[in-house]
Amino acid sequence: MTTSTAIRREQTHWFSPALRREMEILVFGHAGTPVLVFPTSKGRFHEFEEHGMVDAVASSLEKGRYRLVCVDSVDAESWLNHELSPRERVVRHSAYERYVLEEVLPFIRPLNGTGKLWVAGCGFGGYHAVNFTLRHPDCVDGCLSISGSFDVRSLMPGFSDEELKNHNPKEYLPNLTDEWFLHLYRTKVEFILATGEWDFCLDANLALSKIFDNKGVRHWLDVWGDHTRHDWPWWQRMIHKFLA
Repeated sequence: MTTSTAIRREQTHWFSPALRREMEILVFGHAGTPVLVFPTSKGRFHEFEEHGMVDAVASSLEKGRYRLVCVDSVDAESWLNHELSPRERVVRHSAYERYVLEEVLPFIRPLNGTGKLWVAGCGFGGYHAVNFTLRHPDCVDGCLSISGSFDVRSLMPGFSDEELKNHNPKEYLPNLTDEWFLHLYRTKVEFILATGEWDFCLDANLALSKIFDNKGVRHWLDVWGDHTRHDWPWWQRMIHKFLA
């Protein structure tokens, strides 16, 4: 799918010290609040453009309300690489988090005229958006998860360690008592959980919403009717609603 020529499109890359390989980024828009976009499972930095998500928010991008910063993933090297041991997969994901925190966020800061940052993702990208926000709420002002799922332990049954637990929102959030985190969740971050009535991730979103309720964290759980499923045509409509 071709992106509107009225939308500024810039592609860049660099060798990531955290990941020890080249990583690519696409930026759409010329001004406004940056939205850091995580791809779906094993997805690439260009999938938002290819699946019509950029065009779905074209008006907002053209008006300078938002700027999409679409990063690459390493899911095929971490959570979804079944040739590695569970421990190696967790370590690789932690390296990816360092890449985002220590390399991508400094890249975004000069682009940011608002002082705000949103993160977003569909499918497994929703996991990344929520987990990154929960772990670094001082860096994020809004989190949009579309059809996300939040239990990475299910990807490696029988394995358990502290680092895995600390990347698994379904596990660490119910037991979180640190007031620094809870205060930021409650007063700073805007959480949006969007899903559909026929989405296979519906239960995961209902469960996370309940945990948020128990922690006193305000959020918007938006469950779509009309047989909404886990796929791009619905996600286009959802992102248009939230970033229009």
